[in-house]
Amino acid sequence: MATVHHYFLSIADLAQARGSDPDLSYDGAGPNDFAAALQEALRSPMLFERWRNKQDEPDDVDPGLGGTDANAAVTGKLAAGLNTDVEVRTVLPMSILRHRLNLLIGPAWQLRDMR
Repeated sequence: MATVHHYFLSIADLAQARGSDPDLSYDGAGPNDFAAALQEALRSPMLFERWRNKQDEPDDVDPGLGGTDANAAVTGKLAAGLNTDVEVRTVLPMSILRHRLNLLIGPAWQLRDMR
């Protein structure tokens, strides 16, 4: 049985957080919308496949980045100021979570803790 990781993230200004490709980027309005978008990106290969198909050589992309977790759970809530706190529970490694976060919101996030 795979180990479930708990990742605790902080996003400085979710309203401004966007990935570099508008076709793949998060486009929601708040912590709950973002949590739903990230959860879907971890549970389903759709975001990964859309990104992979945009690469110059899609067949050369590491298929390991396409891993999914049907039981991934994400919650988001407003914190102090403009900050958003996000908790992710998944069996996926940080490398996959990092890739999906960067597609959705670019470098606007920070890993606070991991258990």
